[in-house]
Formats: sequence, C-alpha cells, structure tokens
Amino acid sequence: MAREMMYGEAMAAAIIEEMQRDPDVVFYGQNMAMTPRDPMLKLFGRNRVRIAPISETAEIGIAVGAAITGLRPIVELWMNEFMLVAMDQVVNEAPRLRYMSGGQVKVPLVLKAGFGFAAGWAGQHSNCLYHMMMGCPGLKVVVPSTPADAKGLMAAAIRDDNPVVYLHNYMLTLEQGEVPEGEYVIPLGVADVKRVGADITIVATGWMVKKSLAAAERLAAEGISAEVVDPRTLAPLDVKTIIESVRKTGRLVLVDQAPRHASAAAIIAAEVAEHGFESLRAPIRIVSALDTSIPYSEPLENHVLPNEEKIVETVKAVLFKQAVPPERPVEAYLSCPEVQAQAGAHQDGRRHVQHRGASDVIAPVQQVVRGDEYLDGAPERV
Repeated sequence: MAREMMYGEAMAAAIIEEMQRDPDVVFYGQNMAMTPRDPMLKLFGRNRVRIAPISETAEIGIAVGAAITGLRPIVELWMNEFMLVAMDQVVNEAPRLRYMSGGQVKVPLVLKAGFGFAAGWAGQHSNCLYHMMMGCPGLKVVVPSTPADAKGLMAAAIRDDNPVVYLHNYMLTLEQGEVPEGEYVIPLGVADVKRVGADITIVATGWMVKKSLAAAERLAAEGISAEVVDPRTLAPLDVKTIIESVRKTGRLVLVDQAPRHASAAAIIAAEVAEHGFESLRAPIRIVSALDTSIPYSEPLENHVLPNEEKIVETVKAVLFKQAVPPERPVEAYLSCPEVQAQAGAHQDGRRHVQHRGASDVIAPVQQVVRGDEYLDGAPERV
C-alpha cells in the first residue's frame, strides 16, 4: 500500500518508524523538543528526543561518541552550511574511526541537513556542499529527490553502520508523491532511472531531477527522447547504471545545482569519460550554477541557477552538435521586460522575509521536516 505524502513528511515517517523499530535510535538537534507538546517528544520521551545546544561541533561530536557506544543518533542540523563549523568531526573523525580501529568500531550516525534553499536566502543559506563530503572515504552521502526516495533512503541511512550525510533539498519539502507505507528501505548506492529514453541521458540530483523531468517532457513534445537518471546517493555512486544509460543513448548532459567546479556533476563526468568514453557520440555537457555566490535578488538568483530552459538548450546543442548558447550577460538579462516585471512584483512577494522575519517564513517548513503533519495535521503553507 502507498499513500500521498510530502517530501518532508516522508522523511519524518521514516525516522518515526525506525525509532519504533530500534530503541537505539535517538534524535536530537536545535529547535527540537522545545515544549512538552512536541509530537516526537510525546512519542519517545526525553531520553531519545532532545534539544541540542547551539553548537554544531558539540552536536556532531556527541553523535560520534554515542555511535561508538552502540546508539544510532540522528542529528537535525537544518542546513548543510551549519556543518562547516564542525568539519573535523564530519570528515576527519566519524568516517575514519572504523578504518583506524580495523573494523572493531562502528559509527552508525545520520547527519540530516537541508540544502539549496533558492528562495531568497542568499549566499550563506542556499549552497550545495555535497562535493565537500562525497570524496571523503568512509562517509556516505544521500540526496533524495522524491518523497518515496526520501523515506526509503532515510531508513537505509539509519540502519547503516557508517556515518551518513543525509541532504534534503529545501525546494522539495512540500512536493507530494506516492510513498509506500510500512517498512520501506532503498539500498544506498543504487541509482534510479526516473524516465526511460533513447536519444540522450540526463543525470541530475536533488531538485534538479524535477527540473530535468520537466525539461524531458518539453523535449518529448519535439520528438526528443531523454532518459533521466537520479544517482540518489553520491557516495557510494552507482556509476554502473549511469554508464549503462550512456551506452544506450550515446550522449550525456549532467545537471547540478552546485557551481561547476564544486559539483557532483564534475565527478560523474570524469567517471563516464574514463569508463564509458567509447560509447559517447558527443561531448559531455554540464548544466550547473554559475561560479558565484547565490544572490538575494530573485532575477539574479534565477540567472545563476540551472532551469528547464538551460537544460533544453543544452540537450538540443548536444544532439545537433551546436555550440551551447553563451550565458546572457547580467545587464542584458536585467533589461528584459519580463525580468523587470518580475523584479517589481517580488517587492511585495516572497522576498518579504525582511519584513515578516525569517522565523515566520521557515517555521512551516520546519514543521513539516520535524514531522508535525505526520502526527498532528497539516501545517500552514508558505
């Protein structure tokens, strides 16, 4: 059986079901269990659900120690940027201990964090930092793109005996989809073909999977059959499924929300160039964010990030062996009537964070991620 769930709700469902299944799973973080009315606190009590101090170094350091002693901690970090102040624990402690102990020590922990919040959160809260972690031996990196994947990969991450960075894209939080009820586990390191095609392979992660599927629909209307592959986990990376798709289509476009030189796409391109070069009938192309910090301005943010139009243009360029259209200069972009109209409209639109206060905007999103809807009814929509 399956039922409709939001992406954030599906994550919460997996955490609740795993905590019910295994008493060693504990869940803590900032802005959690703040009152006796907290639904997770009601279910599991303060020994298993706790509010953490405002110190990511402490939160993650505690998780490493707890994991070594036999618990399975899940740390709610909210945003991937918050891990930056505790990178020693993330990349130099948790992933190394099992290897350095000759396998005598297991470190089963989940570092849960949102990323890629492209809704006016500007340079410090809109980043995609998975590239910093996917090359660290011993550390697993998960990036689900659908509600079903969000649930199945969370369950697998909690059960894994190694540290897992579980990254959920905030732009997908309210996305709905069919999610299997009851126990549902997706093995880590297994990619998923989201759409079957014959002419070209598009490999995308996170929010970009949704963008790529929409682009594939547009291309299908023009007679172009695009296959869309979602790696789902970046470490371990399922290179085999990607290569098999490229062998079938002969062409590859990679779509990544991160900047080109700090992207998972660059790693995937290298793998295909080494292991699938003989199958390529055209150069590999990457559609990524521009090499700049994410702007607060909505028109500039749209200019910097990948979108359907950029994906469609790049696919056509690969198929017809044309040069990929150059990026439009910012000045020309801003002078377009539609962009000017957009800029005027957003003064009273979603960029009202500064007027309402950030907590008013993010609170409904946090409510879904914490699992309030799973337990207590629908949250207010942003």
